[in-house]
Amino acid sequence: MDKLAVLYAEHIATLQQRTRTITEREGLEGLVIHSGQAKRQFLDDMNYPFKVNPHFKAWLPIIDNPHCWIVVDGSNKPKLIFYRPVDFWHKVPDEPRDFWAEYFDIELLVKPEQVEKLLPYDKEKFAYIGEYLEVAQALGFSIMNPEPVLNFFHYHRAYKTQYELECLRQANRIAVKGHQAARDAFFSGGAEFDIQQAYLRATRQTENEMPYGNIVALNENCAILHYTHFDPIAPHNHHSFLIDAGANFNGYSADITRTYAFEKKGEFNDLIKVMTEHQIALGSALQPGMLYGELHLDCHQRIAQVLSDFKLVKLPAAEIVERGITATFFPHGLGHHLGLQVHDMGGFMADEHGTHQSPPEGHPFLRCTRLIEKNQVFTIEPGLYFIDSLLNDLAQTDNKQFINWDKVEAFKPYGGIRIEDNIIVHDDSLENMTRDLNLA
Repeated sequence: MDKLAVLYAEHIATLQQRTRTITEREGLEGLVIHSGQAKRQFLDDMNYPFKVNPHFKAWLPIIDNPHCWIVVDGSNKPKLIFYRPVDFWHKVPDEPRDFWAEYFDIELLVKPEQVEKLLPYDKEKFAYIGEYLEVAQALGFSIMNPEPVLNFFHYHRAYKTQYELECLRQANRIAVKGHQAARDAFFSGGAEFDIQQAYLRATRQTENEMPYGNIVALNENCAILHYTHFDPIAPHNHHSFLIDAGANFNGYSADITRTYAFEKKGEFNDLIKVMTEHQIALGSALQPGMLYGELHLDCHQRIAQVLSDFKLVKLPAAEIVERGITATFFPHGLGHHLGLQVHDMGGFMADEHGTHQSPPEGHPFLRCTRLIEKNQVFTIEPGLYFIDSLLNDLAQTDNKQFINWDKVEAFKPYGGIRIEDNIIVHDDSLENMTRDLNLA
């Protein structure tokens, strides 16, 4: 934690500079950033799990406390309004004393409706940043989530401070422990539910603390891209296991995927090995000055080569790409920015004004098209799947004649493959946070 405390000073200075730049440009006196508030479930007396405003947790690692506010102008010491109620029903947050507390003027808020007394009196030149526009209006804000301000922060959020990079490394360390435990649970014959519980135990985090719903899929479920069911009953036979799961550290996310074959010998295991080689090569190809979309196109060339080499498609790789067949087997994007959010903002921006950087033609599901630069963090996650609905669509086209349908049927019980690492781009090197922790 001492290292984080040292790095945090530079992080706050960076956020202050960004705030000063955009408020001066937009003629604002400052920003008021709302952590959010609890949402009541319909016709119930319980709330949904609280998810904090990412603009709020960019400043400090408070991720579980609603009704908090930050007032910043880029020059003066930021003010934190910290919600600390009198409550015998729930655990009351401790008064802030962590390493970050000295960088804020802290005022305690006992009742949410009393916050107006602690906010700027004249709000005409202050912009509200948050989700609850009706609350902002009631408090007297007239400027809410101004697009130029959000564009500016989303664009610059891609450039991580050293504090943020250390948080992302810590998130990877936690997630890798979970992945190792999940892998062992799979090879022990566990059900999806059992594997999920092994993951949570190893990370010491609850489902609500995870940055996204874990994907723990066995056999044909590996073909469902966002599978979050957790079957409590183990299948009769374990063929394959795909886990896409992360962890949270100070509000920053890890996002890691691995695929395993239960039998160490066999063509599906060979397919995993080849896809792993391509995934490592794609990660190693990240370099400042290239567009992320170019790497995505390279991935399709590689997927086409795999389809040809394994005789799933009876064509050379170049023609497989030309005919658009790879999209059936690899329907999603290569990866995305990673940080305060799993799919971090700013991935489609060409500049800080929000100019759109279009994806390569014919690739609508890519989550990042941005120019790669130092201090950015990306996921690299190629996949190859046997998805019934997409295969059925393919079977309705002229390309059906080139598909080795018998081999496709033989692979269907395995579902598919996805492999994903989290990588920092440095000025003259790459840092694969995931593989540096020896997660094969």
